[in-house]
Amino acid sequence: QVQLVESGGGLVQPGGSLRLSCAASGTIFINTMGWYRHSPGKEREWVAFITSGGKTNYAESVKGRFTISRDTAKKEVYLQMNSLKPEDTAVYYCKVDGWVNMKSFASWGQGTQVTISS
Repeated sequence: QVQLVESGGGLVQPGGSLRLSCAASGTIFINTMGWYRHSPGKEREWVAFITSGGKTNYAESVKGRFTISRDTAKKEVYLQMNSLKPEDTAVYYCKVDGWVNMKSFASWGQGTQVTISS
């Protein structure tokens, strides 16, 4: 099973910044890496993804404020979040899909809380 470990959440004031990290372990080939978030009372929302070729895409709500990047050699994905708003408050999850032992997989991180409040 592919393990994902997230870090970097916390409490920041509106307008502040945070950087989330997600590290995958194991002998795996990673395809797409992405971030989702879940706020109380809302559906889980896709935030951003990055492909193995480096193509990125963002939800409209975060475009221009968030930047996703990856270090393929380290099997890590990052989410730089700037100009944070209270509505960005959520538990953020990374998701990674790829292949391990010639079988496809999709794994989720444990989630990290991001709270934007003054």
